[in-house]
Amino acid sequence: MPNAWTPNLFEVWAPAATTMEVEIDGVRHPMRPARGGWWTAEIEGVDHGTDYAFRVDGGEPRPDPRTRRQPYGVFGPSRVYDHGRFTWSDHDWHGRDLRGSVIYEMHVGTFTPEGTFESAAARLDHLVQLGVDFVEVMPVAPVPGRHNWGYDGVDLYAVTENYGGPDGLKVFVDACHAAGLGVILDVVYNHLGPSGNFLHPFGPYFHEGLGSFWGQAVNLDAPGSDEVRRYFIGNALQWLRDYHIDGLRLDAVHALHDKRAVHFLEELAVEVDLLAASLGRPLTLIAESDLNDPRLVTPRESGGYGLDAVWDDDVHHALHSALSGERHGYYCDFGSLEVLAKVLTSAYLHDGTYSTFRGRSHGRPARHVPGYRFVCALQNHDQIGNRAEGDRLPPELLRVGAGLLLTGPFTPMLFMGEEWGTRTPFLFFTDHEDPELAAGEADRRRREFVDHGYPDWADKAPDPQDKTTFLRSKLDWSELDREPHRSLLNWYRDLIALRKVLPELTDPRLDRVHVDYDETARWLVVHRGSLRVAANLGPARATVPIAPAKVLLGSDEDIILDGDRLLLPPRSLAVLRVNQG
Repeated sequence: MPNAWTPNLFEVWAPAATTMEVEIDGVRHPMRPARGGWWTAEIEGVDHGTDYAFRVDGGEPRPDPRTRRQPYGVFGPSRVYDHGRFTWSDHDWHGRDLRGSVIYEMHVGTFTPEGTFESAAARLDHLVQLGVDFVEVMPVAPVPGRHNWGYDGVDLYAVTENYGGPDGLKVFVDACHAAGLGVILDVVYNHLGPSGNFLHPFGPYFHEGLGSFWGQAVNLDAPGSDEVRRYFIGNALQWLRDYHIDGLRLDAVHALHDKRAVHFLEELAVEVDLLAASLGRPLTLIAESDLNDPRLVTPRESGGYGLDAVWDDDVHHALHSALSGERHGYYCDFGSLEVLAKVLTSAYLHDGTYSTFRGRSHGRPARHVPGYRFVCALQNHDQIGNRAEGDRLPPELLRVGAGLLLTGPFTPMLFMGEEWGTRTPFLFFTDHEDPELAAGEADRRRREFVDHGYPDWADKAPDPQDKTTFLRSKLDWSELDREPHRSLLNWYRDLIALRKVLPELTDPRLDRVHVDYDETARWLVVHRGSLRVAANLGPARATVPIAPAKVLLGSDEDIILDGDRLLLPPRSLAVLRVNQG
């Protein structure tokens, strides 16, 4: 269970139920018990587009836990949806390898004024011209209300109608593949949203007494967890198989509670590898984790989980704090060029070292891991949106920061609008329909700032429930026609183009990366084979000693190469090739 899909066959797992019914057009149809706590019913006259709901022990009608479509939102009935009715045109798409790639993260609802899959697809030419390889889409599961980041999703097998529903997502993926772009989908398996989650009556989907700031933990290792694990793994396979998605970003895997000998992530990786072999295209799993644990991406035959990559916040923190000067909260151990040099050569600052923010030692060494397995960003939805006012780095800091990121040994990821230095904030927004949740969201947000070490931000954040907060977060595409946005966009394009033609820049071997720096003068030079990436992070002009070389790309027209000296204006960067022979 479940069996091969047909529109008139209804199946649901409800191991503790004494009766199960499927309701269609007000008529309740009894279901038959089957093995393993499953229930089934075959009902004539049902086809694609039929609305239905389940009743557990005569209770209220609830959506199907595996509902493929929720046309009326999270509180309405499910709708039968046949994946086979969609006509794909991506028959020549053979996938994309993560190695050497650049990822672009987007929130569909704020990427365009319309906030739909269709309107996002109309902007793909911008991403092609930028030179990125993957689009990473923030979660698309149904959420309460009209707008949300997506991490309050429920009905995990469905696609929010706010963006265009299941067909809308397929149109977007098809268009991405036609444009040569892979698609990574952000999925959330550590919790479900606080409103519209009706899994509890069906079975033991959640841990009693275990959870996180975001909600109750899912049951991955207690009684009944075999089927719960199948539920989430089946969800992952659905996106990759039925929606032609190329990879998944797994939200906050450190919040997964699993003490079984074979961890959920390892089991998921095995199943995804099997599907990739069957489909004949690469499928990528990327974990978000704050554990600094390379076992996530260590091959299974070497005792790891076998995921493909992991988000690396230490690189972000080192870049951000070195550029901005911020040292509060979780930036307290970052900011020096010594720290920046370490993360550029070792991936993690905290690789067994003491973390002041955590008050304990943290992480383990990862320098042996290929750099492409670390997805690193100068900005992402968390690091912008979890600021009280959703503010971004200014263009003058983005220039040098992007230069270091896009010439580094890791897999770079950009956040929408970063490439032109948009002045649009990315704020935290919700649209809860539950009055209690709506009233309490602002207070919950304030408590989160305090927990993350930013008590001074607690009263600065706008109300997440205010529609204006959402509207303010929409990108302003007219900025591309104005300075300094136009020239910054060209800089990003040039950096990505250079990355694609110089193999030294995509060499993932961290032991081949060397960094010289002057803490006082605030400059550093990153060695990438015969290339040198020289950056001045300070407010004054810097004179950097350099071997005889040629400037390949510079962020400022006032950069001067004078023999064995490189004169860098404030907050500027140059990529050079050292003369050989």
